Amino acid sequence: MRTIDWVNGAVEIIDQTALPGELRVLRLHTVGELIAAIQSLAVRGAPALGVAGAFGVALAARVHHDDPVALEVAVRKIETARPTAVNLARGALRAARLLPLGPDAVLIEACVIRDEEIVASQAMAAIGADLVTELCGPRPRLLTHCNTGGLAAVTIGTALGVVGELHRRGGLGSVIASETRPLLQGARLTSWELNQWGVEHRVAVDSAGPFLMARGEIDAVILGADRICANGDVINKIGTYSHALGARRAGIPFLVVAPESTVDLDTPGGDQVEIEDRGAAEVTAYGDAVNPAFDITPHDLVTAIVTDRRVIRLDHGEKP
Repeated sequence: MRTIDWVNGAVEIIDQTALPGELRVLRLHTVGELIAAIQSLAVRGAPALGVAGAFGVALAARVHHDDPVALEVAVRKIETARPTAVNLARGALRAARLLPLGPDAVLIEACVIRDEEIVASQAMAAIGADLVTELCGPRPRLLTHCNTGGLAAVTIGTALGVVGELHRRGGLGSVIASETRPLLQGARLTSWELNQWGVEHRVAVDSAGPFLMARGEIDAVILGADRICANGDVINKIGTYSHALGARRAGIPFLVVAPESTVDLDTPGGDQVEIEDRGAAEVTAYGDAVNPAFDITPHDLVTAIVTDRRVIRLDHGEKP
């Protein structure tokens, strides 16, 4: 199934808040419904959010095609629904450039963005699997963080797509999925996807990752990104930075897999990115909490970035 698609005049998504207990498909008919799905994380993951942004503008174009002011407001609400991942705004604004040509042209562009992400996932899986084999040898033991499979894209995924490709080649050793607190995208979503693929794996608490690396149980860390800055800084789910420090200490590769659409050359470094704070309620109901949804991994801790077009070896001094 596709995580997100346009079906008979509406946006259909897999509701990621219902997994793993229920595979539920939602039909979104309005911009308000789409924004609510984005903000509740019913649809999430940088590539999927880019497609959601484009489809949201397609919905807006159909509803407000004769009201330019309302259309402009709708596009603005879509592109700012979540601030950290660059793909959401990028997808929305790319589709919005076709607004003068009418709703049909906008929808065609949104579908092109969807199809590009599918092709990108296929390319990343192959390129990333080759790189992991080159760096780690046959049957590597991998740790991944958050969810980077088809649920985060349209199909296949980014970092988890590489894991799946290694499995299909018979070249995967083992997988540890960090649970990814506080919303457990690793324990709920990554584990669910790996089960669908028949990939044996274990789930570990986030803080165990660096210790497992130090104990020699992991050959490489492989994960995704919500934004890659011009200097190579990686914005990704909170906990990524800790895994990067653990990998550096253990002397193992730290690999980031994300499409070119996530590379943001207009943002010089991570300190220029607004880090989303999702509030205390996701952490505890008994007091105040700090709950940053993402963190910034400095480029000097990243071994390589894999996109659908290239491998950027930051450890060799290359830049995005």
